[in-house]
Amino acid sequence: MTAKTLMIQGTASSVGKSILATALCRIFKQDGYRVAPFKAQNMALNSSVTKEGGEIGRAQAVQAEAAGIEPSVYMNPVLLKPQADATSQVIVSGKAIGTFNASHYYRINSTLLKIISESLEKLRTEYDIVVIEGAGSPAEINLKSREIVNMRIARLVNSPVILVGDIDRGGVFASIVGTMQLLSKKERDLIKGFVINKFRGDVELLKPGLEFLVNRYSKPVLGVIPHIRQVNIAQEDSVYLDERAINYRNGNLDIAVIRLPHISNYDDFDPLEASSNLKYVSHVDELGNPDMIILPGTKTTISDLEYLQRSKLADAILRQVKSGVPLIGICGGYQMLGKRILDPHGMESNAAEADGLQLFDMETTFAEDKTTRQVQARILTDQGLFSGMKDMAITGYEIHMGTSLNQAYLPVFYVTTLPDGRFSYNDGTINENGLIFGTYIHGIFHNADFTQKLLKNLSLLRKKPYSEIVQLNKETDYDTLADIFRGNLDMKSIYQFTFGGDNAE
Repeated sequence: MTAKTLMIQGTASSVGKSILATALCRIFKQDGYRVAPFKAQNMALNSSVTKEGGEIGRAQAVQAEAAGIEPSVYMNPVLLKPQADATSQVIVSGKAIGTFNASHYYRINSTLLKIISESLEKLRTEYDIVVIEGAGSPAEINLKSREIVNMRIARLVNSPVILVGDIDRGGVFASIVGTMQLLSKKERDLIKGFVINKFRGDVELLKPGLEFLVNRYSKPVLGVIPHIRQVNIAQEDSVYLDERAINYRNGNLDIAVIRLPHISNYDDFDPLEASSNLKYVSHVDELGNPDMIILPGTKTTISDLEYLQRSKLADAILRQVKSGVPLIGICGGYQMLGKRILDPHGMESNAAEADGLQLFDMETTFAEDKTTRQVQARILTDQGLFSGMKDMAITGYEIHMGTSLNQAYLPVFYVTTLPDGRFSYNDGTINENGLIFGTYIHGIFHNADFTQKLLKNLSLLRKKPYSEIVQLNKETDYDTLADIFRGNLDMKSIYQFTFGGDNAE
């Protein structure tokens, strides 16, 4: 049987498409269906690596987890990772094919649409339901003739569509009406109902607006979703950082993550956010006196390094390190810790080289090939932040284009690739007192034993009381998310039009 489809589109970016798709994946799974997520084209700096080593958007990996299945490159056949110079790295079927500007990208649309169609059809042969997520808005009239992610995909498989609007930003009814007005009749007919997201307050106050939508379009409002705080679900991109609290007060340790302009995979730090006073820092005056500083991953290392130096954050970080504050670099942040970064092929920047923070005698060179793989690793060191942690095992993943060579090499991890252990090598660098280290491995803090021991060591170093870490439970969070959405959605109607006449084979 060919899978049924249900598509989630939005009135704009960041209105809640991803979280609704995640919740529906979990609900359908709970109800006994084999369900898979799909997004034809994703533009995001938060990405994930599949078991086969393909790179896809973080949102689709999360949705696959919620659905109880392994993430696959078929779930996000086209991923765009924006860079600093108005270009994007284009990843197709999990592999980077080059860096393009907009006009170059649109010239390959027909080829991409074929790959998208084949990916979607493959999923439809293997599952009962495919939950499709759109991107941005379907009503961008300047892009409609070239788009390959919204109504073109809905029309391709005659999928029913739920249109989501965000009331938290204001103007939700105008945005829904405006979107509907700019769609063709055939496109409007595919929309089966509306969802209002991120509502705070008494739903009774919304009734006049809800009735207006029903009367104007003869389509139901399928749900009003409350503003959700209590569920820890990895977000798609850094827009979320603009909406979160500046600082969560959890525990006694103060940790500062530098919010680089092109920060990527910041969900690396979700476990730290649950167990410390973690803040994202964009300016020198926000840094304060943290107990630890983290330089995160970035899509454009040289550009973001120049930002650090231009904003004086680099000087402030070095002063903190000199005073004994530990510093961790992850991926691009790790590359910044060295002496020089070289980009001879122009993979990330127009600059052929840049000076790093000079904390390691290390040189990084960007290569044309991209490393994407899941890994397991064993800790090689037993000092500073890693005191008592030698031989501890962790798992994670790598996404990077650079190779780093250190002249005074003190590695952090012995790495074996997953799933088959085909390659093994040393990763990372640590200084002699164990207070500065860097690694290419993402996801290290999602290893609970590792994080607990590291934070305990940090508490001793900073002479602060230790608080037990809060262990995240993804399965519980997905179930909680599903409960919230199920309690506020008209699931009966959703099932009817998903399996009903307009979407029947």
